[in-house]
Amino acid sequence: MPSPGHILIVCTGNICRSPMGQGLLAHALSAQPEPLRSLKVISAGVAAHTGEAVSENSVTALKKVGIDISDLHSQGLTQKMLDDSLAVFGMTDSHLAIIRQRARPVPAHLHLFREFLPPPAVKEIGDPYGGPLKLYESCRDEMVEAVPGIIAFLKTLLPARKA
Repeated sequence: MPSPGHILIVCTGNICRSPMGQGLLAHALSAQPEPLRSLKVISAGVAAHTGEAVSENSVTALKKVGIDISDLHSQGLTQKMLDDSLAVFGMTDSHLAIIRQRARPVPAHLHLFREFLPPPAVKEIGDPYGGPLKLYESCRDEMVEAVPGIIAFLKTLLPARKA
């Protein structure tokens, strides 16, 4: 059976939010049954400088919940990443708008990370860049809250992808 593709998490610089989202979602998927467990999660930035280390506060915020993302490095978003994705999750509406503007074709499953939370939940995750650790922890917690909805959504995509 061919692989269903990876899950792509997108933010601006790929050093704060999207690496945290990558770590949190990969950790959550590792506890799921197949085929969810085998899904690879990657991250990228719409304005990333390739090779930068993840911000210290992002690493610390995830270490506090037992997840190590210290080995991740930034990478710029490419069309191939989008083409090979089962689903793409951005942190803000502007990330989705940039992807829609640049991508040809636009990914079929392009969503906000917090899109699957019921109203009145705020759907966007603000940029903690340069802020105190507490701000990064708040971003982390906003992502943690969204992960079950993302997993439920991914479950709906996989049966149709079987070959």
